[in-house]
Amino acid sequence: MEYPRQITAIQAAAILISSIIGVGLLPLPRFAVDAANTGAPLITLLGIGLASFGLWLITKLGMRFPNKSIVRYSEDILGKWIAALGSLAIILFFAILTSLAAREFGEVVVSSVLRRTPLEVTVVVMLILAAVNSRHDITTFTYIHHFYLPVLVAPALVIVGLSMKNSNVINLLPLLGNKPVLHTMTSGVFTIAALFQGFFIYTLVIPAMRRPERAMKASFWGMLISGGIYLLIVTATVSVFGAQEIKLLLWPTLELARTTSLPANILERLDAPFLIVWVIAVFTTLFSSYTLMIHSASELFRLRDHKMFSFFTLPFVFMMAMLPQNVLQMYAIIKIVGQCGLVLTIVYPLLLFLVAMIRKKRGDQQHEEQPLEQTG
Repeated sequence: MEYPRQITAIQAAAILISSIIGVGLLPLPRFAVDAANTGAPLITLLGIGLASFGLWLITKLGMRFPNKSIVRYSEDILGKWIAALGSLAIILFFAILTSLAAREFGEVVVSSVLRRTPLEVTVVVMLILAAVNSRHDITTFTYIHHFYLPVLVAPALVIVGLSMKNSNVINLLPLLGNKPVLHTMTSGVFTIAALFQGFFIYTLVIPAMRRPERAMKASFWGMLISGGIYLLIVTATVSVFGAQEIKLLLWPTLELARTTSLPANILERLDAPFLIVWVIAVFTTLFSSYTLMIHSASELFRLRDHKMFSFFTLPFVFMMAMLPQNVLQMYAIIKIVGQCGLVLTIVYPLLLFLVAMIRKKRGDQQHEEQPLEQTG
């Protein structure tokens, strides 16, 4: 599948930001606090570092093979059949990730806003919205992400800034946490890094960039902004509530918005505007993971069009979304799936990168050599 080269570096960064900032925004502080108590900001920073390494790997691979997605260039590196297994695992993983994100969205909406609405309705509506929009081409996909970017970033920064008036620096001490346990902290780093796995959409973005050589710069700014927002939210939440209080909250970021007000009491609570922004963030994340899933499937099976998969996979994703029995089981599954997924989003690209270096495989050289062959 050939992609039109229309995406600029700014648009590529926008896709990264809106794909990463999503449903995990609400439980993020609790995940970090469970791992290291007051050391939650440190755990978040380490998780961002691990995710940044994964993004760096797929960016280097994308720049090395600027005309192909990971499904295609993995075949050049590992061989067709071995790469097919890796591609199938990636497709299945993002199908599960999409289903869990949709289920988490449904749980939040039913618990906080639409209390009388069946859970299945909220989940299927969001999945249908993602499926319908995923039928468009990569250019429309880019425009949608670019359009919603200011709506995601600006309110998050405003809420964090206004909440700092209620903060207490003592709640952030000690910086390493109370009685840190290496195993728990390591698990926490993996959990936080798993919340950034939306960056894998970059494997589809780079082949459609006007100047693939600028992909690294775009990935840097995309991770810096999205990671910075996550770090600010964790720091603000811990400084306002304290580590022990956060352990009792299911969605600490939502509680932070409820305790934050605009100056002069124009709005005494910001949870309603925040939920509107969060719904948009969930849509953009689901949109990216769903698009990645069906585009990868169409490339694996050598189809000219990806549209046939948009509704074909919808029932299976919906059924997986409804498998968890309750919220606690859902989050337990999310942690396990997210941590295991790091093997596909970080370890697998690392393997591809090392093998490509050893075998001296480059897609850009092949692209440059074609005119010479035709001339000769």
